[in-house]
Formats: sequence, C-alpha cells, structure tokens
Amino acid sequence: MTDLHPFIAGLPKAELHVHHVGSASPRIVAELAARHPDSKVPSDPEALVDYFSFTDFAHFIEVYLSVVDLIRTPEDVRLLTFEIARDMARQNIRYAELTVTPFSSTSRGIPEDAFMEAIEDARKAAEAELGVVLRWCFDIPGEAGLAAAEETARLAVDLRPEGLVAFGLGGPEIGVPRPQFKPYFDRAIDAGLHSVPHAGETTGPETIWDALTALRAERIGHGTSSVQDPKLLAYLAEHRIPLEVCPTSNIATRAVADLDEHPIKRMVAAGVLVTINSDDPPMFGTDLNQEFGVAARLLGLDERGVADLAKNGVEASFLGREGKKRIADEIDAYTSLWLAK
Repeated sequence: MTDLHPFIAGLPKAELHVHHVGSASPRIVAELAARHPDSKVPSDPEALVDYFSFTDFAHFIEVYLSVVDLIRTPEDVRLLTFEIARDMARQNIRYAELTVTPFSSTSRGIPEDAFMEAIEDARKAAEAELGVVLRWCFDIPGEAGLAAAEETARLAVDLRPEGLVAFGLGGPEIGVPRPQFKPYFDRAIDAGLHSVPHAGETTGPETIWDALTALRAERIGHGTSSVQDPKLLAYLAEHRIPLEVCPTSNIATRAVADLDEHPIKRMVAAGVLVTINSDDPPMFGTDLNQEFGVAARLLGLDERGVADLAKNGVEASFLGREGKKRIADEIDAYTSLWLAK
C-alpha cells in the first residue's frame, strides 16, 4: 500500500475542530508550567506524556482544566495563540477555526479587553508572518453551567473580536443537556455567528438531535453516535450538515473503544459530509497530518481521496467564497503536481 504520509504532509488543509488551550504543545505547556510553578502540571516535556494519558473523558476534562489554569496573563494568551499557529504552519494548515473558551480566562482574572487584544494580535501576526488564517469559535464550557453561558454570549456579542465567526458548546455531555443553552445560541445566531456545538461524542444520537433543533447547529462537533440512528444520518446527509470527526481523540477519551471500530466509515457510507480534525492534538499525541493518515487508512483512500477529504474541510468552513476557492484550488494544484511525478 502506498505511503500517503509524504503526500499528506505537504497537502494544504483546513481545520475546523481544534481547541485553543488543547493545542498547547509540550514545549509551550512546559514553558507555561515553569512560569507558574504552583501548578501541578509538570514542567518537563517528557513527564507531560504520562500526564496526558487519560483514563476516561472525565479525567481528560480534569487534566485539560489544569492546563487552562496555566493561562493567567494576556502575555500567556498571546504566546499560546501564536505558537499554535506556528505548529499549524508546519503542517501546511492554511485556515483554522480555533475553539476558544474566553470564560476560562476571564473568570481567572484576565481582563476581557486584554484577552481579546491578545488573541487578535496573535491572529494578525500569524497571517502576516506564517500565512495561517485563524478564525475564532467562542465556546461555552458546559461543565461551568448557565453563568458561563451568559458570560460567553456577552463576550461574543458585545465584545465581538474581528476574527470571531462561530459560537459553540464544549465540555462534558453527560448531565449537561443541550436545550438549556438555547437562549445563548439564539443571541449569538441573531448577532450573525454560526452555531457549532459539540454533540454525540459521549452520549447518544438524541444529543445531536437536541443540538440541531434547540441550538440550530450548522456543524456538529464529533457526532460520533450519529451512526446509531439511520434517520439522523439521513438528515445530516440531506441537509449537508458536516461532522467534525476527530478519530484519535475519540480513542483517547474512550468515546470509541478501538480505532478499527470507528464509525467514520458508516458516516461516509451514509453520504454525510465528514471533515477531519485533531481536537486537542498534543494532549492526544497527534496532529492533523496524523489524523488524515488515520482517516485514509480507515476509509481506504488514495491521494485523490485524501485531497477530497481535505476539500470537505474547506467546504464546511465559514470562509467566504473566494477564500474557499483559493484553498480548494491550491489542493487541486498540489495533488495534480504530486500525481504527475
């Protein structure tokens, strides 16, 4: 079988489901931990490998929040954001919608204006210096309840930074029903933001239905359990509602027991628009290139199939028409040149 990794490494890509703090590389986490020695997070990059081994989704959330606690100043925010873009540039990611949880920072004392300024400064520098276009999805940390939802909606609507395009909902699904967040999503949607909640990662298809009906989801984060409901799969396919699939993440958090049992094959077979993403890449020991390699193996794809998968991410993005065409054309040109070798 052809080794697709060299092709994937150079392939222009878009990423739609990747978390801000969850994208902190061991190098950056170690640097932040050294800045804040009162944290329980190791400052040794090698020790972080063991620290990022999760027993279940609840343990993952616990570890994730301990890393969130390392982001304490606007300078920390700016450093993290720009370094994420640097890692993306190395993977030939041209465009990313980065899921940012402002409540986690503002509730820990970072002034809201300084937070917005830090991410926007990093965004502009990333595009100018690295050629990586970043946009934001502000998400509600579901475990923090309705107070966090109110604050996130306020920050998104009232302080809306230039790069903000979407409104989301993350964190645990069990015990955190989607419909309670409807007023906050309504407010964000009325302000022109897109709806992209997580749903159906650790719960059943009813959570996805709730995200579609109550939160008016335009894309679904994960949607792993959608394959349990043929009517839901048909609805997603008919309405071209994309799924943001993160294979390695699903294994790391025990949402899926075994990679070979991953439901991505059934999603694609049902005609659903599937995009490939890395979620919290360093925490899961992966990156977007590796996730494309996993998807290619699971789906039995060749170079053209992988290129089409990359174009799904572009199509499902909230880029404007010209931006989508530019990256799609770049994918086609790269693929044609590669196959002509």
